[in-house]
Amino acid sequence: MYTIMRRLRQGALLAVASLALALPGAASAAPAGCAGPPSDTWINVSFENVRNGNGNIAVMLYPDDSSRFLAKGGTLYGVHIPANAGTTRGCMFLPRTGVYAIAIYHDEDGNHKFKRSALGLPAEGYGFANNPVTIAGLPSFRSVRLNVPKTGLLTRITVKYP
Repeated sequence: MYTIMRRLRQGALLAVASLALALPGAASAAPAGCAGPPSDTWINVSFENVRNGNGNIAVMLYPDDSSRFLAKGGTLYGVHIPANAGTTRGCMFLPRTGVYAIAIYHDEDGNHKFKRSALGLPAEGYGFANNPVTIAGLPSFRSVRLNVPKTGLLTRITVKYP
């Protein structure tokens, strides 16, 4: 009797696993509210040290191309995630697995523009994938490259304020 029950259970598990593999998106679906052009690949993002819940966290996704990083029109696309004081969590679709660069800013006034001071320095909170040091200027492209070999990974970005 025990052997029969074990075989039935194994057969049921195999059937469920086969069904999950056969149905697109059945094995794992993107979290509700995931931002960007829908695809089968996404990352979870956690923005830490968010000063307040005003506005949005603007997330700019760049291809693995140093000439496009922080260049006007260089993004693949950008998304806006409502800000929460402390930690803001969200999800962002990616075109596919691969290597990308991510730059963010806390758009506190919601105008979809990164504010700079009269000297050209940041006037709003900002951050990059991998949290590189930015004391002496912009980070190198190499330091912000983010490898995404599979969907559903988590990346944490600390927001720095001027």
